[in-house]
Amino acid sequence: MLFRMTLSDVITDPTIQAGTLAAAGAFVSRVALRNNPTWHLIFQVTFFVVLTVLLLYHDIVPYQAGPPTASGVQKIFIGIAKVIWWINAAWALVGFARVFLIFERRPREGRLIQDLVVGIIYLGAVLSVVANVFSLPVGTLIATSGVLAIILGLALQSTLSDVFSGIALNLGRPYVIGDLIVLGDGTEGRVVETNWRATHLLNSKNDLVILPNSDLAKARLINMSSPDRSHGVSIAVRFSPTAAPAAILDVMRSVLLSSTTILNSPEPGIQIKSLDGSAVELELSFRVADIARAGAAQNEIYDLVYRHSMAAGIPLASAIGEHDSLPAKDTPSSMRSTQMRLLDAIPLFKTLTEDEKEVLANAMSRRTFHKDDVVAEQGCEMKSLVIVRTGVLVVTRKEPHRQLELNRLAPGDYFGEASLLTGAGETGTVRALAYTVVYEIAKSTLAPLLHDRPSLVEELGLILSRRAEAEKHLFGNSAEIAGIHAVPGLVKRIRHLFEISHVERQ
Repeated sequence: MLFRMTLSDVITDPTIQAGTLAAAGAFVSRVALRNNPTWHLIFQVTFFVVLTVLLLYHDIVPYQAGPPTASGVQKIFIGIAKVIWWINAAWALVGFARVFLIFERRPREGRLIQDLVVGIIYLGAVLSVVANVFSLPVGTLIATSGVLAIILGLALQSTLSDVFSGIALNLGRPYVIGDLIVLGDGTEGRVVETNWRATHLLNSKNDLVILPNSDLAKARLINMSSPDRSHGVSIAVRFSPTAAPAAILDVMRSVLLSSTTILNSPEPGIQIKSLDGSAVELELSFRVADIARAGAAQNEIYDLVYRHSMAAGIPLASAIGEHDSLPAKDTPSSMRSTQMRLLDAIPLFKTLTEDEKEVLANAMSRRTFHKDDVVAEQGCEMKSLVIVRTGVLVVTRKEPHRQLELNRLAPGDYFGEASLLTGAGETGTVRALAYTVVYEIAKSTLAPLLHDRPSLVEELGLILSRRAEAEKHLFGNSAEIAGIHAVPGLVKRIRHLFEISHVERQ
């Protein structure tokens, strides 16, 4: 019976209960659930509530001074219990702060604010332990530490300036991790980290630029990634005043329609900036989905400006200040027929002789299409190679649950080669986006040339394989496009279709 009483006393002893609970809680929260922040927080809060109920059940109030009549051993136990309670209270609040910033989905740029909140929580817990466990005057301690803080503040003035500037930047959020910013002095880079002292940028040369927060807080900066990732681009082009400005505007609209890298919304714009006897100057404005694509978009637009202007017969103006002393003379290329100039621009026909080009040029037929006219239906088998002379064509593919835009064709581009050379149907429907003129080379015209020039078959096979590889990512089923533009055995299929015998290279 005495043993039972002793065991009962041990079980009901508040010291044993609190100690056992604290040990179990420390093991579960710090070991078992360390890598699961959500469940760790739930357990931490539950443990804190259970510990609070246990202490209040034994008349131990953590935020009040202990009873003066308690013995020395009881005072030590009560002090330890209060310290455990305040530590767990701080841990629970810290867990809330951590989970809140994770739910915000931006944990890295919230590191500084997160650390600041955690520091305030721990400081409050320490002061509470000093006041409620050790019964020391907190006001005197704060006053004494204030003098020390002034001394440290004077010694660490520059560092503290960076810290508080970092706090201001994190609260104001002029940028976030991943944004591209440009400073007033020309420094630019993508934000990769913000901490207590500095902000780290990665510039275009892949160098890490470290900017003190105090300097950044006073700097004039432009956030190139806000309010969204799209970025505006403007380029200027100058043409000789050989055509009416309205005609030049129409050509530039076709340029913007031909682009596959710029955004259609907001709508690209064209503005005439100046007009005089030497040039018509225009500004083309458009947006790209991300500033990283601005360079590629500019390159594409400049290429399209050249192709469309040459196709329309509108030459680019000379550089400002340059004037030709002699009137321009007709060059050999300008005296060539339209068909010959088109053949000259296609790499496939670069190796042909002038006589062979003349044969193709004389057999080419001209067709015109108005806006929204269908040039070729998806799946149809083409009987000719179609070359764009002027205008814009769009190639779209209809699939069971979506419609894809595969490409846009500008002057000098061509289509129908896969269907013509392999017998497969067209991968998509070709439609005119503006008034368009095309020239066609019929299969019956191309067949004798392939018989006379068997090496062209390999060149055609290489072009088809490259196009198939470039378009593969656009299709949900890559095997389907592989079937349309079958790379293995492609040359063999062309030879079989045109009944060309294999000729070994010498």
